Amino acid sequence: MSEQFPLARGSEPPSKRRIVIITGLSGAGKTNALKAFEDAGYYCIDNLPPKMIPNVLALAPADPVDSAEKNGPAGVVIVVDIRGSRYFGEEIGEGLDFVRGESDWEPQIIFLEADDPTLVRRYKESRRPHPAATNGDVLAAIRAERRDLSVLREVADVVVDTSSLSAAESKRRFARLVESHANRLSVSLISFGFKYGTPLDVDMLLDVRFLPNPHYDPELRPLTGHHERVRDAVLGQHDTKEFLVRLHDLLAFLVPRYAAEGKTYFTLGIGCTGGRHRSVAIVEDLARYLKEEGVDGPEIDLFVRHRDLEAGG
Repeated sequence: MSEQFPLARGSEPPSKRRIVIITGLSGAGKTNALKAFEDAGYYCIDNLPPKMIPNVLALAPADPVDSAEKNGPAGVVIVVDIRGSRYFGEEIGEGLDFVRGESDWEPQIIFLEADDPTLVRRYKESRRPHPAATNGDVLAAIRAERRDLSVLREVADVVVDTSSLSAAESKRRFARLVESHANRLSVSLISFGFKYGTPLDVDMLLDVRFLPNPHYDPELRPLTGHHERVRDAVLGQHDTKEFLVRLHDLLAFLVPRYAAEGKTYFTLGIGCTGGRHRSVAIVEDLARYLKEEGVDGPEIDLFVRHRDLEAGG
């Protein structure tokens, strides 16, 4: 379950034109992400060899922000990956260096990934060959590609793990990627259970397993953190109240500073054992705090996701 709440906080328009580079693992959803930008009016190119990036920038239309009629494309978005060149790693580095050296352009990198089983399943279902598979071994190709792109992943502005996203959730996630490029900071709050693994695409992760677990109360066990009784049991604890006061102050401090550094995404993961009680109640309280009180600084899009709410007890 996820929700999005726009929180109005005035911000200044960017001084540079933005080029969004979508990259990542084959099969992770790059083409679908590109379509979301295309539907929003961006100038989009799929499967561009990295060495062609300077040519694209030279031919790109003027930024509509400075146009009197504002009827041009909203920006430039390209997909670059191992399909575009056998020397992809070297060429993408040169392409990024070129963009960073251009005073009129600001690059932002979106890196999409998924876990090995998910990517293998997607290739089996699509019956398409993996671009890096030379002998039909899809798993070996995925692992080699993951290794080769590890450096690029480290410098990405945002990393999106699509493993556990349904088709509808992926569509919403990609739509939010588009919205976050309209002079806004996208703040994501994700609850999860450590027993199911930690989410990969978080900027900060907090563990709330120090709080008493409602799972051990037979009456509360079948309920979730959305239920009033579970919420009262979690939020009514003295330690929870003190923790939330400190966390509210931390968010009020961090969010404007992330925005000031040019980040367009900030994702906070809150984890408990099963991802159904404590983490859900905490995330819902944080969402309420950001909606009702907010933070000083940029215009914010708030996204809430409870990853393991239906995973079981």
